[in-house]
Amino acid sequence: MTARDNGGPAFPITREIKVGSSTELHICDGMTLRDYFAAKALQGMCADPVYQPTNMTDVGVVAYGLADIMLAERAK
Repeated sequence: MTARDNGGPAFPITREIKVGSSTELHICDGMTLRDYFAAKALQGMCADPVYQPTNMTDVGVVAYGLADIMLAERAK
């Protein structure tokens, strides 16, 4: 199975954490860019009074489908 391109982290944060007398850097990736794009697509679909999905599972499929299209365009 091929790994799906998730776009990497959407909002990575690097934090300094004190451990005893030293400081360590920890990277917190948060959500992926694919999840962020899907959430934005979902937000738009929910705001559209005309959009009436017949099955709620379809909403997730469409949202992630749009996210995958956005990632493919971004990679060009």
